[in-house]
Amino acid sequence: MFVDQVKIFVQAGRGGNGCVSFRREAGVPRGGPDGGRGGNGGSVILVSEAGLTSLSYFRFHPLNRAKAGAPGEGGRRQGKRGADLVLRIPVGTIVKDIEAGELLRDFLKPGERFVAARGGKGGRGNASFATSTHQAPREHEPGRPGEERDLLLELKMIADAGLIGFPNAGKSTLISKISAARPVIADYPFTTLVPNLGVVDAGPDRSFIVADIPGLIEGAHRGQGLGTRFLKHIERTKVLVHVLDLSPFTGRDPVRDFEIVMAELEAFQPGLARRPQILAANKADLLGEGDAERLKAVRNLARRKKLRLFVVSALRNEGIRRLVSAMAAMIGRFRADAPAKEEGR
Repeated sequence: MFVDQVKIFVQAGRGGNGCVSFRREAGVPRGGPDGGRGGNGGSVILVSEAGLTSLSYFRFHPLNRAKAGAPGEGGRRQGKRGADLVLRIPVGTIVKDIEAGELLRDFLKPGERFVAARGGKGGRGNASFATSTHQAPREHEPGRPGEERDLLLELKMIADAGLIGFPNAGKSTLISKISAARPVIADYPFTTLVPNLGVVDAGPDRSFIVADIPGLIEGAHRGQGLGTRFLKHIERTKVLVHVLDLSPFTGRDPVRDFEIVMAELEAFQPGLARRPQILAANKADLLGEGDAERLKAVRNLARRKKLRLFVVSALRNEGIRRLVSAMAAMIGRFRADAPAKEEGR
């Protein structure tokens, strides 16, 4: 099961209570206060891990509590610190505070750590209250409660290229041809119910990750079809590949499909519509002698939008190599520009 958005409750451990104790030792006629402070409570820590691909663990573990600190003891002994609770999450997860509506952390690399809830401090024992005028204090402090929060964890896949288009345009077949991904392929809408990731080997030092984004339809940004559930996965992609259906047997207009998808991207997040793009006109093997106007309309679209067009047949593996090479080149330019943009900030 692919769970890409979950709500969880995190609670750090409470600090241990301070101790009230007086020294009693043979040969020492005058004892004194020696109560130690309580141990600090454990914290809840989120750590990003490269091998994880979903948030499904939290579907069955919505409550997450760290251990409390132990109370202080006599002899000025401090209570044991509560154990931290370390929660592993996938790279690409963003963490939001539900009550405040605040973005707390965006995990972009493996090994990043974020303290989601800090443990409470242990209370002072009576030894801490002793003074020259108050030599036998019985005061002590209770441990302080740890922080607690309701969090929203949202996983946005990190892919270099995203294959987008209407259902049955051939995205799943295409990703199966250019990578080792093996998605379920069928001829009914919404065959792809979860985004598929694949690694494309385009030559030495030219590998990249491609994501097959489930079919977008008109009204997706309002929640229709698969809705915004997967639109957000496009946000992190560097290049968008529009897979258009050239087949004359579906009754669809590839130019109109492109316009609808672009409108959905613009409505969901305007910046997405300005992302580097490529057109992949798929199912060219199904075009007959009387379908020249269909392909001509797509070529005119590419000229108007100033986009590179590749006429391919994913099923027959025709034109795929040139398409992959263009994707790798465009992603390479994006990666080369990224450090310069960071330095210019």
